[in-house]
Amino acid sequence: MKFQLIAFAWFTTSAFSQRMTEVQIIGSHNSYHAGLAPVEMANLKKANPKLADSLDYSHPSITEQLNMGVRKLELDIFSDTKGGLFAKPKTAVPDPPFDPNGLMLKPGFKVIHVQDLDFRSTCQPFIACLSELRSWSKAHPRHLPIYVLIETKTGNPRPEFMVTPEPISGDTLDLLDAEIRSVFNPQQMLTPDDVRGTAKSLEAVVLSKGWPSLETARGKIVFLFDQESVTPLYTKGHPSLEGRVIFTNATPGTPDAAFVKENNALSPRIPELVKQGYLVRTMSDGGLASVRANDTQKRDAALASGAQIVSTDYYFSKHADSGYHVEFVQGIARCNPVSAKSCKPDSLRE
Repeated sequence: MKFQLIAFAWFTTSAFSQRMTEVQIIGSHNSYHAGLAPVEMANLKKANPKLADSLDYSHPSITEQLNMGVRKLELDIFSDTKGGLFAKPKTAVPDPPFDPNGLMLKPGFKVIHVQDLDFRSTCQPFIACLSELRSWSKAHPRHLPIYVLIETKTGNPRPEFMVTPEPISGDTLDLLDAEIRSVFNPQQMLTPDDVRGTAKSLEAVVLSKGWPSLETARGKIVFLFDQESVTPLYTKGHPSLEGRVIFTNATPGTPDAAFVKENNALSPRIPELVKQGYLVRTMSDGGLASVRANDTQKRDAALASGAQIVSTDYYFSKHADSGYHVEFVQGIARCNPVSAKSCKPDSLRE
């Protein structure tokens, strides 16, 4: 009995010494992107071949991506408080039908890349995407933390577009928190309050104590903002993100700074931020020309940078025609090459 107690104590100490930021994972870029319908793409190629090339990609369902090993998703959302704002896209064709079940008529956030132009999603509306993620998470309760990067879009009103998107306000962001909470309960998420505890500054905790242990974060969803522009609205009345669900894409040196987006994988800033204790996301793909040439310079830099989250359109077995893809030598995650101290590779299987 004494030996068993000692062994259990060792397991507990070991398991909780490994930080979630000591792990590097691969995520998908614009994870919802279903691509244009064939006729829509053909029309766009005639009108704007370069733009058509940049939009000529798609992803499988969120469930399929998670089964493959993706542990970060990206969702672009537009506010639609009354419903119906995006129900009849200007360039939509009837084959396949855009919204046969009338989901776009209901109020709530919609998952869209570009209004009137690139509007098809593998899940719709936003709550449905979250519900799909929740179902997978509940079926895999020991999974590594899954990050969800959210971009709140307003688009650019253009004469050729029918839809003028709603502006983002403090009320919009309150509704966003409410939609997320309608799907995930507090035990299913890791929020700024969970990381900060009773301290006044989220950043101070991250830089001194670090993010929580990997064991604590298992089975949880972590929401992140993509763009910095919403930070003043989101933190107003919520200093250091008190009571909020989503971590801001923050400026180091501010009380809410815990997560930083640095898309340039070649930036020497990334390993420095990682060493300090921040959670960092970067991009591994060097653009369409680089992908078509199977140029891996940016990919290799992203993986070596120590950024905990590496985003790509070509993850694991999803290869570009050139063969370009992003994966680890083994497994769906690995010990972080910059920050790992107590990381154990055999703990990163799910």
